[in-house]
Amino acid sequence: MFRISVSLLALASVFATASCSSDSASSSSTDTVTTATNGPAEGTAEHAGGHIYSCPMHPEVTSTKEGEKCPKCGMNLEHTDKVANGKTYQMQFAVQPAPPVAGTPATLSFKPQEAGNEAAPVPLAVVHEKKIHLIIVSKDLGQFYHEHPEYTAQGDYRVQYTFPKGGDYVLFQDYTPAGAGHQLGRQPLTVKGAAYAPVKFKNDDMQWAQDGYQATLSFDKALTVGQPLGMQITISKGGQPVTDLDNYLGALGHVVVISEDTEQYLHVHPNEQADKGPAIGFNTNFEKPGLYRVFLQFNHGGKIHTGDFTINVKG
Repeated sequence: MFRISVSLLALASVFATASCSSDSASSSSTDTVTTATNGPAEGTAEHAGGHIYSCPMHPEVTSTKEGEKCPKCGMNLEHTDKVANGKTYQMQFAVQPAPPVAGTPATLSFKPQEAGNEAAPVPLAVVHEKKIHLIIVSKDLGQFYHEHPEYTAQGDYRVQYTFPKGGDYVLFQDYTPAGAGHQLGRQPLTVKGAAYAPVKFKNDDMQWAQDGYQATLSFDKALTVGQPLGMQITISKGGQPVTDLDNYLGALGHVVVISEDTEQYLHVHPNEQADKGPAIGFNTNFEKPGLYRVFLQFNHGGKIHTGDFTINVKG
């Protein structure tokens, strides 16, 4: 059995492929993601038919109708006519010591930049109570961690973190520049020291159990790309349904989905519901086939619990 270690999670991310130019041991690396255009500019003939509504986390998803939901994450589309600013952003990453060593505290620092105008400050919006959500996974997706870098007087965001084992990891940064669309940073990182034993995931595994809790993952349709999917996770404890889930960052549960190659990353928000469990409903879809790892966070008994699942999506 492998273990998944998590500190408090808050996410908001995009199902996207991010390029990076870092090497695993460098003290500074940069990746670039282009802000998507959300629709016709205000004042144009195309815009005259109504406002543009888009997903805060997936700005490429747009509509001219109010009240619709994003098919990728289930969030309400918001009036965002002016969100797209045409700028390109990148995240500068540094680690000290470089390379980091397992069991020794390392300082991870991140500085959002506007490409071509790197000296300009890039203020970040607060999303789910934080300005940057840092997700750290082992390359085999057997380990999952979440941290929140904080702003410093040096103009970057830093967090001290101790990797439990050596080996290959991937770091994702979730952030939104003020007045722009959501961005996703991604860097691979190699940690020195005794390496973790990689786990090879292959078969679907939609059951999870730990610390007396059990969770079951299910979908309303066959797992194939390009179609809306209803996803449900049902939680129990000691064989009894959990009906008193507490909100975590404003929702009953949060789900992160990462592809086997770590190039596809999706954060799924739960649907609105009146009860507090045992079932949590989500809407999502997949753009590429392959194996994915699904990570669930939920709050119960004053503690954040993390479940994990494995699914195979067909083309």
